[in-house]
Amino acid sequence: MSQNSPFGSLAAQSCGPLLPLEVLKSRAGFYIGTSTDEGPYSRESVEYWHAESEAWYALKNQTWTQRLHP
Repeated sequence: MSQNSPFGSLAAQSCGPLLPLEVLKSRAGFYIGTSTDEGPYSRESVEYWHAESEAWYALKNQTWTQRLHP
């Protein structure tokens, strides 16, 4: 999977489910990752953003950096 995929690359590499990318929030800020019904599953982006809208913009426009390792 690549950054252009709508699914989480790290989530898939961990033999996990094929999960769609979304914007999630942590104490560090907003990030691009995946989640299940149980909560966050993987952090896919290197970056954190202060505003949720900035993270959504980065996801939509593919201007974020894919983490290579969990």
